[in-house]
Amino acid sequence: MDTFEDDNPFENDIDRVSSETSSTSKVNISAPSSPPPNIARIHSPNKPFPSGIQRQPQQTHRSDFCCYRDRWLHSGEDAEITVCARLASVLTNRSLSVCDKITDAQKTTLNSNTPYITYVIHAGTAEARHRYSEFESLRLNLVKLYPTLIIPPIPSKQTIGDYATKQAKAKEDAAMIARRKRMLQTFLNRVARHPILSNEHVFHRFLEGEVSWTEVLNSPPLSLLPKNILKAPSHSPTDANASPAYAVLPNPTATHPLRNPDQRFIDSEVFTNKFANHLSSPMEKVTRRTLKRWSETAQDYSELGAALNGFSLNENGALAAAMEKTGQAVDASYVSTTRLLQELEQNFSEPLHEYTQFATIIKKLLAYRHQKHVQYEMTQDALEGKREMLEEYEKSEREAKRLEEALARGRVDSLTNSESEGQSSENPDEPGSVYLPPHPGPSPYKRRAPGMGFLNALSYTLHGMMDVDPETARRNGIGKTRETISQLEDALHLTAQDLKYSSSTIQADLDRFQRQKVADLREMTINMARSHRDWCRKNLEAWQAAKKEIEKIPEHPNSTPSSQHAQGASPSHLRRDSTATINGR
Repeated sequence: MDTFEDDNPFENDIDRVSSETSSTSKVNISAPSSPPPNIARIHSPNKPFPSGIQRQPQQTHRSDFCCYRDRWLHSGEDAEITVCARLASVLTNRSLSVCDKITDAQKTTLNSNTPYITYVIHAGTAEARHRYSEFESLRLNLVKLYPTLIIPPIPSKQTIGDYATKQAKAKEDAAMIARRKRMLQTFLNRVARHPILSNEHVFHRFLEGEVSWTEVLNSPPLSLLPKNILKAPSHSPTDANASPAYAVLPNPTATHPLRNPDQRFIDSEVFTNKFANHLSSPMEKVTRRTLKRWSETAQDYSELGAALNGFSLNENGALAAAMEKTGQAVDASYVSTTRLLQELEQNFSEPLHEYTQFATIIKKLLAYRHQKHVQYEMTQDALEGKREMLEEYEKSEREAKRLEEALARGRVDSLTNSESEGQSSENPDEPGSVYLPPHPGPSPYKRRAPGMGFLNALSYTLHGMMDVDPETARRNGIGKTRETISQLEDALHLTAQDLKYSSSTIQADLDRFQRQKVADLREMTINMARSHRDWCRKNLEAWQAAKKEIEKIPEHPNSTPSSQHAQGASPSHLRRDSTATINGR
């Protein structure tokens, strides 16, 4: 296995990547990259995140709380959100806490309504009940509301294999419910400790539980979310006063190449892929295999302890007490191993899987920023193309005007020559005999046949559609092109603004995530070491007690006298003679 080098670009090093190498530094606009201060959803007066040099967010006093739950979350105390799972029926009030015994819940089939799991959330004095699908909906909408932030993951759904093997029992699996409860609680607490997400009123309403989640989904700001977040402002996708130019933005794919990529985010993508591959392939695989072997060991201890305790019933005296104490030591090893297995799963395996999900989330976040960058370059290309088209139109217009002026001068010269020749040849006594050219069109006094007016109008319309005047078409093209250029200039300004905001906010959140990751991995390794230390301590105490009881067994009658030990007898003479024991000698 190759060594995993922690060359993490998330730790923003100003000297490592200069501003000249960044494509975003070439975007020269006067508008700020941060959202305007009057955004209703962002209640914090602080900046979204610290800069790359600053290591910790600034803590300032807040007074503009949107609700009581917001005040509780930012009260400065250690606000902990707890989750308890209950098995509830749609039409009955039966519920049973996971902390007691979920397997004792009765499955009801009243009116053919199947039971479902509801998770009870305690946030201070508030209590809310939500299903797993509502947690999933909350996270999905947070992703749409904040496309430039790392939204914490929730536990994965049940796989098809789980439903195939357990079928109807899959939703009632106590281990699965307990695991979901812990990870959903971690999700809520991560959101509550986030400097931006904790200010979101949608999250506060989720914790309050005073209104149904369906009502929250159908009310602002969630009801104002666009279908495509790429065609909405990055800092506020629900902004009702967003520019109409967002509607003309292109919709690029995440694999579209960039002409001028940002080296910082290329390094971030490379590291994220390496981090995800290292977690998902070796670490998670080895962790699952380790937990499986610990589980098998615990099962062996359980069977061995039962066998030793049963064997002690067939003996008497010191041997029976020693066998019983040994069985108790094995039982203690079974209990401590089971406890070790639970602690490793909760404190190491689950956080490890969570960070595998984090890696996928960061990939999607970088893909969004990549699409915003592609959007900017595609808008820039479209604007340049339209400007070139306008230049061609204007060039054609100038050529047409020059040609028209030349033809006008030629007509004037020819009329002047014809008039001079006519005056010399005409009789001065007849001034009224001036030549008039025939009328090019039909006579206006010509009588039309009845019913021909509609046909003539239709014919005129068709001729107008087929025989388009080049001059009119050219001037219409110039007008439309100028209008498109104006829209593209507005769109280019918006995409440049979104790109600057996305780059700065994503980089800041990656720096915050890196600090969180280091602290979490440190805690994971300390918890693993503490669990193994406690396991060893409990086993040592149990086996020391067993050793004391074993030493009380009298020595074997055929054992070597102690005098021979003092004379330095060879080790072969100290070995028990199994044949003599069997023959009774």
